[in-house]
Amino acid sequence: MVIGMPALSPTMNQGNITKWRKQEGDKIEVGDVICEIETDKATLEFETLEEGYLAKILVPEGSKDVQVGQPIYVTVEESDDIEKIPADTSFGGDHKEDESSGSAAQTVEVDAAEQSPVMSRISPAAKMLIKEHGLNASLLKASGPRGTLLKGDVLAALKSGTALSSAKEKTAPAAPSPQPARDSQVHSQTTSPKSGTFEDITNTQIRKVIAKRLLESKQTTPHLYLSKDVILDPLLAFRNELKEQHGVKVSVNDIVIKAVALALRNVPEANAYWDNLKEEAQKCDSVDISIAVATEKGLMTPIIRNADQKTISAISSEVKQLAEKARAGKLAPNEFQGGTFSISNLGMYPVDHFCAIINPPQAGILAVGRGNKVVEPVMDNDGTEKAAVVTKMMLTLSADHRIFDGQVGGQVFHGAGIELQ
Repeated sequence: MVIGMPALSPTMNQGNITKWRKQEGDKIEVGDVICEIETDKATLEFETLEEGYLAKILVPEGSKDVQVGQPIYVTVEESDDIEKIPADTSFGGDHKEDESSGSAAQTVEVDAAEQSPVMSRISPAAKMLIKEHGLNASLLKASGPRGTLLKGDVLAALKSGTALSSAKEKTAPAAPSPQPARDSQVHSQTTSPKSGTFEDITNTQIRKVIAKRLLESKQTTPHLYLSKDVILDPLLAFRNELKEQHGVKVSVNDIVIKAVALALRNVPEANAYWDNLKEEAQKCDSVDISIAVATEKGLMTPIIRNADQKTISAISSEVKQLAEKARAGKLAPNEFQGGTFSISNLGMYPVDHFCAIINPPQAGILAVGRGNKVVEPVMDNDGTEKAAVVTKMMLTLSADHRIFDGQVGGQVFHGAGIELQ
């Protein structure tokens, strides 16, 4: 049985094979983890639904951008059947020709591969170098997976001089002229150093999807921005009280999550999403808060479900568990898919204020800056004003203007501000 790359999330169309947990010849049972796959959301374990033996691994460990449905391994029912799978078995590529010419075609392909790898794809960095130096891509040898021409292949050809000689043959004028040759030499000398002044950074599947979704959000979602300063001193006093009197340790962010959840429950118009098919807002039944967590592979948004119904200590414990799983790449799909509203907190960095991008189809995201001590007039007990030092934190709401306007946003801010103070 040929098993293809599974779609482990609703938005996944390709993935990376990060690790094979089973090897060729291993016996597999239903529920065994065959491999680890990096999707557009996280690195997930892929469990088999069949029992038998892993006969052939078609996609090696470390392979990237494997399309959903592309065959990745072959299983057989009996161990004796493993030997019946040819060593050169491959189920990718174009449709094969008829059986009569199959053997001859295979021999020709092997001979050609020994002389020069067949190039089927060109990486973006390689394309840039080819265009910059005016090279003939068909004359370059590809060393990447599935015949991909890599940046290193082009640089190696440039270093050896074979690529430059090929380019000169391709672009040489019919009549010899010394001037163009000198111009070509000067151009080559001035442009060659550019090849070593940058470095390609390989994107993870998560970062690719983040880039795509955030670009779509800014292009298709009308962002409404509202900002508000909140005095933190009552919140900090409450936090210290919880710690000293009840032994409960919570963060400012935990309290913000609870305050925002209560505000959304009281203003259901803001706890909604935009339905593109109906072209109208749909209110959500539960208040599920997505929290932004920075990981090595990109920004993840695990969800605190029914946050309005949970205590601050329960929220704090759940945030810690989800953040740890997110950084380890072990989030389950139900722990990051969904959410009705997001919170992004950069208060631990020297960031006073920022505007976050809405995570569609959610209605909004709250950006939380750091607390700063400022001097401002406050009302004394006797009704007179006096200068005092207070701790202020700026909140910025990014809202989908199709779903609610400034009035509803103001109500959310008012409710959250009351809960925080």
